[in-house]
Amino acid sequence: MKDSWKEAVHSQRIELAQLLSDPLARLATLCEPVWGQREEIDKTLLSGLADVPHCLFLHALDINGIQMSDNVSKLGLMPEHYGRDRSSRPYMREAVPSWGFLLSDAYLSRRSNRPSLTALQVVSRGDDKLGYIGADFDLRDLPVTSELYEESHDWRQIKGDPAIRGTVFAQRRVDSLLDNNMRTSCAIIEELITDRGMFQGVIHFSSSRATVWFADDPFRYRILDAEALSDPDICLLYRARPYPQDALIPKDSIASVLRAMCGLRKADEVLYLRSSSVNIFNGMISLTFSCDGTHYMSWQEFLQKDVSFWTGCAA
Repeated sequence: MKDSWKEAVHSQRIELAQLLSDPLARLATLCEPVWGQREEIDKTLLSGLADVPHCLFLHALDINGIQMSDNVSKLGLMPEHYGRDRSSRPYMREAVPSWGFLLSDAYLSRRSNRPSLTALQVVSRGDDKLGYIGADFDLRDLPVTSELYEESHDWRQIKGDPAIRGTVFAQRRVDSLLDNNMRTSCAIIEELITDRGMFQGVIHFSSSRATVWFADDPFRYRILDAEALSDPDICLLYRARPYPQDALIPKDSIASVLRAMCGLRKADEVLYLRSSSVNIFNGMISLTFSCDGTHYMSWQEFLQKDVSFWTGCAA
């Protein structure tokens, strides 16, 4: 897996550029002798469209971004685009590299408001730049060749609603049903994680519920309310499963993680834990405090911090 989503996107763009640069360069060479002749350019683009993989539209632009051909698609010519001023479009604002090929950043198309990108190939005659061949792509049509990125395990803090942060010291924690039954609820959640196939869960302390996901039905979440979290019989609904060997949080550390979360809930009457989550496969913990600030970190880092650190961080 790639280390971050930015690295994964970069690798994907490199592979797409390698796929598209050669056919567009050949097309630019074929268009150069007929540059300025609308019908001849249209014919050349039509004949070369099949050689540009996954292309939605082809078009020719002068150096100022004015379209000097029809839009060319698999369905034929779209003459209404002739003369269109594309100079303000995102891809025309990017600098074309010295080698004459640009794969733009993704943007939202005007026609369908869909994530799209455009490849530009410079058309030259000697040392003179005549314009560009443009190729438009819908991101849905492009192949995904990059590996799935791996979510960062670095500690991240994200500030929440400023209105909540501004009034945090005017509020006090009120015991919820879950607070009054914390020991039983945490024991039930521990059983579900370690022996019943639960791999992710969000514990909403303030509203006395948990949103949980199970390996036997991973695409649907379930909501366990205060009543379910107070009745160990709930465990009978989920078949026993061995703890996953590829989980990043060890089975014998689940209880420590849950105890630490419960401790943060009652550590301070003003800066208290509202909700928290755990995912055993990526080993990540999240904590959302009464100030609406949220922290994401690895389970190891979470257990290394004491209560005084977290109440200070929330502030």
